[in-house]
Amino acid sequence: MTAASTPQLVVHRDKELMAQATAARLITRIVDAQAARGTASVVLTGGRNGNALLAAIAASPARDAVDWARLDLWWGDERYLASDDPERNAVQARAELLGSVPLDPARVHEMPASDGEFGSDVEAAAARYAQELARAAGPGEHAGVPAFDVLLLGVGPDTHVASLFPEHPGVRETELTVVAVHGSPKPPPIRISLTLPAIRAAREVWLLAAGEDKADAVAMALTGPGEIQAPASGARGLSRTLWLLDRAAASKIPAGLYPPS
Repeated sequence: MTAASTPQLVVHRDKELMAQATAARLITRIVDAQAARGTASVVLTGGRNGNALLAAIAASPARDAVDWARLDLWWGDERYLASDDPERNAVQARAELLGSVPLDPARVHEMPASDGEFGSDVEAAAARYAQELARAAGPGEHAGVPAFDVLLLGVGPDTHVASLFPEHPGVRETELTVVAVHGSPKPPPIRISLTLPAIRAAREVWLLAAGEDKADAVAMALTGPGEIQAPASGARGLSRTLWLLDRAAASKIPAGLYPPS
């Protein structure tokens, strides 16, 4: 692993402080990217920590520093359900934040839904999202996806990230950037997910974990057998890999292995 992608740990007192501090960090990162290039791109994650982060951004007095109309939003994975299903990550994101900021709808790249043009053909839906990513990739971005400024991932209790689960076919994918997921051990069983090659094209990858139920997964991903058994261990950014944790989630990391930043 290169020095650039060696994980850095930031451990917060509790999950509330973690959400607030990560919101401030993400706002700053977006503003800096927009100052440098005029635009920014972020890949969102769902789940309890991803939604807590979006809620913290919504509540932040600094949120208006972001030029929301010049922000591209993508998703790391999605439940293949109807477009208005409350279990969809995009629906939850709209409720927490996206519905209250002035985004450009053309820059909000939701993954296809099961009531859309592809119906039950989740493979075709995944392929379409891969095409959308490829069209957005700029010159010199050869991974078939844009060089995202920040790609957010929640870490599951089994070490899954996005919808890449231990030992499942998706975590073994080395060519495609987006895959259809069947038989997810976490319901619903059918999903769409970015792959590790797509994740690793991001400038920065931020992994979020809070709570005692994540402690074993965090320790395993940082010390364990590799990405097939622990997918979170394969998630790293080109320039930075940041683990944002609360004390409970960090409690089983061997002392001194990764000194907190």
